Formats: sequence, structure tokens, C-alpha cells
Amino acid sequence: MEEITTTSETSQTVEAPPESKFQLTPHEIVAELDKYIIGQSNAKRSVAIALRNRWRRQQVPEVLREEIMPNNIILIGPTGVGKTEIARRLARLAGAPFLKVEATKYTEVGYVGRDVESMIRDLTELAITMVKSEQMEAAEPKAKANAEERILDILVPPAPQMQRAQSPMMFPGVPVSSTITRMPNVQPRTPAETREQAELNENTRNRFREKLRANEMDEKEIEVDIQQAPPIASMQIMGPLGGAGMDEIGQNIQDILGGMMPKRNKRRRVPISEARAVFEQEEAAKLVDMDSVVREAIERVESSGIIFLDEIDKVASGSRRDGGGGPDVSREGVQRDLLPIVEGSNVSTRYGIVKTDHILFIASGAFHVTKPSDLIPELQGRFPIRVELDSLTQEDFVKILTIPENALLKQYAALLATEGLEVEFTDDAIVALARIAFEVNEAIENIGARRLHTILTTLLEQVLFDVPDIVKEKHLKVTAKFVEDRLDKVVRNRDLSQYIL
Repeated sequence: MEEITTTSETSQTVEAPPESKFQLTPHEIVAELDKYIIGQSNAKRSVAIALRNRWRRQQVPEVLREEIMPNNIILIGPTGVGKTEIARRLARLAGAPFLKVEATKYTEVGYVGRDVESMIRDLTELAITMVKSEQMEAAEPKAKANAEERILDILVPPAPQMQRAQSPMMFPGVPVSSTITRMPNVQPRTPAETREQAELNENTRNRFREKLRANEMDEKEIEVDIQQAPPIASMQIMGPLGGAGMDEIGQNIQDILGGMMPKRNKRRRVPISEARAVFEQEEAAKLVDMDSVVREAIERVESSGIIFLDEIDKVASGSRRDGGGGPDVSREGVQRDLLPIVEGSNVSTRYGIVKTDHILFIASGAFHVTKPSDLIPELQGRFPIRVELDSLTQEDFVKILTIPENALLKQYAALLATEGLEVEFTDDAIVALARIAFEVNEAIENIGARRLHTILTTLLEQVLFDVPDIVKEKHLKVTAKFVEDRLDKVVRNRDLSQYIL
């Protein structure tokens, strides 16, 4: 456990909280992002610093910790340059509740859409799931042992206890008649017989236990009772069209009705391997303390939660200074609804009140039609850090096609490898693909790296269709001539390329 010593009038030591499992340095964060995102060093640096500051804040004294507010970030750049990809990869690195939402799904006071407070409720649900999964994972050894015993109880029921002779029942004022005392002739077991039967039963269970652990009985079928959720759990009550707060009310009603209705058990005959998985899940759920899960989840949301608000430019009113903005009057209303959430407020969830003061917000937008200054001034002030992402060059496209671990060329090669076809892209072919992508973006519409998807799909469409029925070769070499033969006509024809590329 790392300790940080701060110097003041009296020296004190602050111990890192146990939930601070995320301890990557800013350079390490950038290195992880570099595996999947080409360029955009400024954006990577900003999110790396913001993410590391989440951990740093947990180490300072509690009195000062409450005063350290997150520096929210707004990413500005054309589509397809990596804004959303940064959010996706950041979610895997954060080790904290992370939610990506689209600003366009929210409308003013939830009219024909969702109210902005629902993003906090969704983040809390994610945190509950995260903490519950961690506790279930911690309880896995115990759950496996309990599941094993349940399977053994089905295969080899436990030995019954020693039966005791029951005395006839006496009722006050009623004499004992011969009909009452006429009971079945049950011979009670002696203690020695009971011990012998118990030992025999235990030996049998031990033999079956060894077989279970050696997976020798996985294919054997047994009858199990599987719990099924009541039908109300799958129904939607007061859905997203119900107005502000209606989704929360509907969820509460669903919980109440679900608690009132008894859970149904369905008897099924399944292999032991499947029954083991079902029993382990049920036993792990029994070992989870939901009160501690809720407390820890709310603490994580309040102290280290992150919300990525995509397409923020779609709720900015164009030419706001000139009194414009078009007929969509709800845009500025969405901004005003967002303001208290970003600034810090208390949001009611089904698990309790959640404070949003220290949740980190990262917004992004292309801002083709509008500008960040078209946002209302109060909301602009809540995003003090602005990072502009660069448009992709031809050299960037070459790197995007080859360097990332999930590069498109690697994806298509893996897909065709499943059909027994090995695909090789030569260096000149990669350069040709990058050049075509860059030229089409410049000539038609700049959609960034997404252009590579359309170009590669058009390039390999015939191959993907002909394999394995017509193409019988085991090796395909994609050269610059191969690329030009299939794409040159489409690129030259400007009208055609608008529809195809």
C-alpha cells in the first residue's frame, strides 16, 4: 500500500484507499492509447493527466480532497479522428465507473427523450454491476465448494439422521384409544448403525467428489431447479417517453412488483457441467452483501466516476449571438439541464442520493456547423480544458492500417484466414489505400479513418463473396495494381464515389 506524506504544521500520513487499483502513470496511459490510436498526442496527454488526477486526488488529505474539482475536458475535431476511440480505450484503462452517452438522446425535461439525470443513474447501475462482479469473483472459491455440495446432494443424498420412536400424541381430556396408539412398526436405528450408514454415505460422496473434480461426470445429466425471474422483471413500465424522472419511477414500480411476486423454479434436466455453472452463479449471488455493494458503488461513482459526453456540438445553438438557433428550441434547454449535473448536484437514484461534484466529464464534438463558443457561457466555463484534434494525413492512414493491434488489415486478414485464405498486403498497396482514403476525404467529405472501412470493403467485396465457393487459392497478394484496378474507376468518377466511398 502506497503512502504519501504531506508536510504541514504537524506531519501526517495519508494511506491510499483500497479501491485505488488504477495506478498507471500518464506516460503509461499514453503508451496504452498509442496501441490503438494514431497521433492526437495532445488529446492523449490531456485525458492521461485527467485520469491520473483521479487517482492523485484519492491520496491527498480528506479536508483538501473535497476541494479538488475535476478539470473537465472538451475534445474538438472532425469525425473519425479518434475522439470516440479515445473514450472506448479509456473505459478499459480507467478501472472506475465509466459511461459513454450521446448528447443527442437527451431533450429538455425529458420531453420525447431522456432527462439528463438518467446518465447519473446509468453510471450508478454500471458501478453496482462492477462492484457486485468483484464481490462475486472474490466469493468464487466458496461458491464453487457450495455448488459442488449441491450437485453431490442430488447424486448422493446425505444419510438420514437416526430415527427416534415417537410417543403417542395425548390430548387433554381425551383418553388414549387403541386406534390412536396403533402406529407403524418403525424400528429405530442404533447409534452404531447410524454411524456405519453415515460413513458409507460419506465414502460414496467422496468418490463422486473426486469424479466431479476430475470432470469425469460432466456429460451426466441431472435434474435441477433453476430460478426464473418473475415476468414483471422483463416488462418496461413508463419507458423513455414518460417524461422527466418517469424511467426512475417505472424502475421503482418494477422493483416493488418484482419483490411481491414469488420467484418461479423450473425443473430442467441438464448436464452436470451446465448445472455446475448455474449453481456457482446462484451461490456466488447469495454470498454478496448488497448493502456493502451499494455503499461502495456510490462511493466509486462520486469519487472516480467518468462520463464521456459525445456529440456535444449537436446541442449547441448555431449563431446564438445573432439570436438564431433554428426551430429546435430544446438545444439550449438541454445545455441548461446539463449545467447543474456538470457543476455538481445531488441526483436521486434507486440506490440513494449521488453527488456529482467530483465526476469527471469529457465532452467531444466535431463542431462543423457550430463552435464551442455557441454553448451557453455557464457550460463553457465547466469545461476549462479544450483540446483540438488534428485531421488525419496520408501518413496517418498508413500507420492506422498497420500499427494498431486492431488494425483493419489485420482484421480482414483474420476473417479470410477462417476460410483458409492467407492475405498479404504489400507496402505499395498500403500506400495506395492511404492515398485514396486521403484524396476521397479531401474531395468529398472528411470522415477521417472511417473512410478506410468503406474503401477496404469495396476493395475486398468480390473476394469476400467468392470465398470459399469460387476462390480456391490459399494465398492472395494484394498489390498496388490490385488496389488501382478495383478502386481507380470509382475514385475517378466523382458522382459514383459519393455513393460508394
